[in-house]
Amino acid sequence: MCHVFAGQDPERYSSETRRLRLNGHSTSIRLENAFWDILDEIAARDGVSTPTFISTLHAEVLELRGEPSNFTSLLRCACLKFMEISTDRAPLAVAAE
Repeated sequence: MCHVFAGQDPERYSSETRRLRLNGHSTSIRLENAFWDILDEIAARDGVSTPTFISTLHAEVLELRGEPSNFTSLLRCACLKFMEISTDRAPLAVAAE
């Protein structure tokens, strides 16, 4: 079983930092590439750019719950939630081929 997880392409868990604006403030967010891929997909499905999606999500979280203590963790959990609710999504290939 661990081969499925251990054998994945290291590029998936390599991190990337992207710069964007949240509430008019320039900031940077560092996430693993696998999470950026999912965020890019969510944004594309919504017909917006990834920075626009993230900024909108941040604004909605502020309105509902106030400033999140760890926004990058919220983004990762949003990706997991997206995976949970995407019934028409093809299974991800995680094992090395």
